[in-house]
Amino acid sequence: MARLSFGKALVAGVALLCSAAPVAVQAKDAAPAPAPAPVLLISIDGLRPGDVLEAEKRGLKIPNLRRFVAEGAYATGVNGNLPTVTYPSHTTLITGVAPARHGIVSNTTFDPKQVNYGGWFWYAEDITAPTLWDVAKKAGRTTANVHWPVSVGVSTLDWNLPQIWRSGHADDRKLLKSLSSDGLYAALEHDCGAYADGIDEGITGDETRAKFAARLIETKQPQFLTVYLAALDHEEHLFGPGSAEANAVLERLDAAVGKMVAAERAAHPQAVIALVSDHGFVATDTEINLFRPFLDAGLITLGADGKVTSWDAMPWPSGGSIAVALARPDDTALMGKVSALLDKLAATPQARIAEVIGREEIARLGGNPQAAFYVDLQAGALAGTFAADAPLAKPARYKGMHGYFPAMPEMRSTFLIMGKGIDRGRNLGEIDMRAIAPTLAAIMGTTLPSAETQPLSLSR
Repeated sequence: MARLSFGKALVAGVALLCSAAPVAVQAKDAAPAPAPAPVLLISIDGLRPGDVLEAEKRGLKIPNLRRFVAEGAYATGVNGNLPTVTYPSHTTLITGVAPARHGIVSNTTFDPKQVNYGGWFWYAEDITAPTLWDVAKKAGRTTANVHWPVSVGVSTLDWNLPQIWRSGHADDRKLLKSLSSDGLYAALEHDCGAYADGIDEGITGDETRAKFAARLIETKQPQFLTVYLAALDHEEHLFGPGSAEANAVLERLDAAVGKMVAAERAAHPQAVIALVSDHGFVATDTEINLFRPFLDAGLITLGADGKVTSWDAMPWPSGGSIAVALARPDDTALMGKVSALLDKLAATPQARIAEVIGREEIARLGGNPQAAFYVDLQAGALAGTFAADAPLAKPARYKGMHGYFPAMPEMRSTFLIMGKGIDRGRNLGEIDMRAIAPTLAAIMGTTLPSAETQPLSLSR
């Protein structure tokens, strides 16, 4: 998980606001609609499609993930969000709409004076579009979650172990326990041992979460369950995509997926199991501190303690891209000043800027409506966090990153699905991330009318 010119087809796709396909009236000789099936939705953060589709070539031993390719349908790539980071992408996966519609526009909340202690979009009340949890519950399905992003306080979950952390202190466990469904945390710890800390992104933490998910399936048999695993993304940041360390973690995650699939098959033999990721990855070498030129231009003012006292324009980093918010969005003079600064930076090779877009293009791509500008960095560069004394460019703190504009091919994410009614070996080609949620809704016998694309065709 990242704590961190577009293709015409993609632009048109994000701009399209079409609702999910209505339930058709069956003709007399038409085949009956398939009966609703339970759904298990697993996310492996940062899983690149090639790691599964080219597993043998890349030397990866991932039989459980390869099983999806042989026994079900798969996308060669999933075109994602602006920006291609964890929380906006996972909310699109659960709503079928772009960030401008669902409200989760970045991983972290906008905090120009840094008073929220690095707060993330943890709370489901910030989601402004219906979710799969909502429509599944409305259709009479039982619902559950283990660690999915933006899941604190989901009222339509029967059983919820949400994702949240604050300090990494032991009190975080008390916080998570208090925000989980009544009695669930204690019951699963009784059966499975200690749960993982919310801030724990290591492979042992994910293996623990998978163990809890399998036990939740065994004891509660939810008809719709979401599970999120973070460790691959963590290793890709630290060591780079395709590194020996990342590959070793992926092979362990494959075993964890196998255990959850086995539990789901035992509980619901006719279940459909979908496996997704939120973004791809690129190797990185340089960190760009866009705050430096904004400070130098007088757009950000610091106090004697080095903290922000006032601001006119503020970068909002998102991995490989940076939103820029204005304190006075309708101030044309301020808009012009910031535009001129970004133009100057874009012409500076050291800044490693690939593209700068404005409000109209941001809106067409379904991106952050709070942003007056969005800066895409070149592959290999990543956005630095606020540091008053940092230079414009320095060696990167991470060896891998995502968050770039979604047109970058390396940002393609993964979609695999198998189970009842899914054709074996079906190649879906490249798909739109917003198509996944309405597809899963249809499998569960319901619809997601607010979705911006139609469900996928998974059988002939």
